Amino acid sequence: MSPTPFICDTVAAAHYVRVTPAAVRQWIRRGHVQRTGYDRAGRALVDLREVRAYLTRRGTPE
Repeated sequence: MSPTPFICDTVAAAHYVRVTPAAVRQWIRRGHVQRTGYDRAGRALVDLREVRAYLTRRGTPE
């Protein structure tokens, strides 16, 4: 059984991992992080666990 995803918008994900929202959007465009949809305001939604995993693979400390 896989863990439940922690879905949040790109602004919240960026704040959590201390990068700009533009960086998270760029990771989505480059295919490093998968977009899971959009919120009502039109912001892309991502799984925060996937964002953290990408940073771990990349070797960037949080």
